[in-house]
Amino acid sequence: MRQQERQRPDTLAQFVEWTADRYGDLPALRHRPRAGGSPGEGWTETGYDRLREIVRTVGRGLITLGVRPDDRVAILSETRPEWTHAHFAVLAAGAVVVPVYPTAGEGELAWVLGDSGASVVVCENAVQAARVEQVREKLPELRHVVLVDGDGSGAPVLGRLPAPASLEEFLARGAARRAEDLCTIIYTSGTTGLPKGCRLTHGNMVANQDATAHLSEGGPGDTTYLYLPLAHVLGQLIELTSLRRGGALCYFGGRVENVVAELAEVRPTHLPSVPRLFEKVHASVVSLAESRGPDGPGRLAAAVRTGLAAAGARERGEELTGELRTAWEAAEESVFAPVRAVFGGRLRWALTGAAPIAPQTLDFLRACGIAVYEGYGMTETSGALSLNRRGAVRPGTVGQAVAGYEVRIAGDGEVLVRGPGVFAGYHGNPAASAEAVDADGWLRTGDIGTLDADGYLSITGRKKDLIITSSGKNLTPSLVEFALQQSRWISRAVMVGDRRPYPVALLTLDGEEVAAWAAREGVDLGDAPAARHPAVRALCQEAVDAANEQVSRPSRIRAFTVLDEDFSVASGALTPTLKVRRAAICDRFAAEIDALYERER
Repeated sequence: MRQQERQRPDTLAQFVEWTADRYGDLPALRHRPRAGGSPGEGWTETGYDRLREIVRTVGRGLITLGVRPDDRVAILSETRPEWTHAHFAVLAAGAVVVPVYPTAGEGELAWVLGDSGASVVVCENAVQAARVEQVREKLPELRHVVLVDGDGSGAPVLGRLPAPASLEEFLARGAARRAEDLCTIIYTSGTTGLPKGCRLTHGNMVANQDATAHLSEGGPGDTTYLYLPLAHVLGQLIELTSLRRGGALCYFGGRVENVVAELAEVRPTHLPSVPRLFEKVHASVVSLAESRGPDGPGRLAAAVRTGLAAAGARERGEELTGELRTAWEAAEESVFAPVRAVFGGRLRWALTGAAPIAPQTLDFLRACGIAVYEGYGMTETSGALSLNRRGAVRPGTVGQAVAGYEVRIAGDGEVLVRGPGVFAGYHGNPAASAEAVDADGWLRTGDIGTLDADGYLSITGRKKDLIITSSGKNLTPSLVEFALQQSRWISRAVMVGDRRPYPVALLTLDGEEVAAWAAREGVDLGDAPAARHPAVRALCQEAVDAANEQVSRPSRIRAFTVLDEDFSVASGALTPTLKVRRAAICDRFAAEIDALYERER
């Protein structure tokens, strides 16, 4: 195996060739047919040999279409196998991949395609192609739009491009790429202003793979369930990691409501996710316990205590005996095994990132025998730069730096990072590049954090999100926002208070949890939005009171409003990676914010 590892190519341009030589007819990709796919319909499988054939066909077709070395080829599509086909075909043809979020608005779409200078756009379907056509006059370098799903219009279709170039030319293109060559330009979904294009080289991407691939432990026979967007660097990191180890990458079928059903069907061994999925499973179990009478929550809490004690004993190499074993066996049958079955019953490793996860959720899953590891990374670092891993877990942190990366904390609390995955700068923006990375190679992450004596990193907020009240108090909104979002009733919380006398909050509801509570308690929410019901506001007041107990006095929320709608990407309140656009939210709800301060006068 070590000899094979040394033969691994230094670029991603030959990655699929290498995996096919290594893994042959083992399953590489699994997906449900897109047309009408739903749980129970079965999955289509693609082996590593077949994946190589597809990538060769697509890449040769792109060359015939006129794609040249270092051309920018954009991919505008949901996560699906054709994204992977296009991804590796573009790289093997010597070109540069520019991912575009399918949820991007017209302005962002035009900016990303225009700023990158994309000459070809691979669109998922005619709907996305029409969106490109609407802004095409702003894209002087765009030559071709290629469809994944053909519409009969005669437009070029991925995989069926005419008169493909020779295999020899295609292979020569891949062999000519070097580690220092540009691999991808990924536009950060910034919370303010237009996104900036992060220039990542082949060397950057391979270095991050080398640093992280072994930390999730896996190989042939394993299955990774991927529903995260491949337009994001984390989705690509998972894609590369699964294929590098010879596992099967199993794609989300297309509808959010099917995720839990698909997990039970796919039975993955590896699951990368945002915290919300894990927290929703936890909340569902809590709701079920509450529905089983006044003793239900107490029985669940006792089961979790038992599970944590058993997990601790096993981690110390001890066998379960006596009362602990008896209690664990009862909890295993009633709680732990059913919860593991929700995830398919084979899950050995799960990753959570992008936002903090509730500590009680981590404890609950650990008690059930599910290992969930928190990590941290950025597009500018080519993926993960710190990670909790087996044998090195510290709850409440995002783990220790991965191999080759250094982390330190600046005098103002900003997290600084240096390593081989640090990007090659922002596309067409040398001033921003110089501001981001200093002369010694330290990347200014923009995040505020702490580093303990053992090198475990904790992220406490964003530097640009710091709120300074009119009395001069510096507040970190993420602390109280995270505390508020520990409530099952609250979906999102945004602290407001910059240049104001004290902080207030905008809250949105978790509609499913509130509806289940109302049904259980016999509360008639009526026809008006639940946010306006006095009983629902009382639930939120309890959450605010509990959160205020966890933060310093200046950070405590003095007033709040519950909004009628949740924040969304479509409304512009969230980025495609579900980060809050604070400025956009404050602008949109300025009247509600002003009213909060008026009430307190």
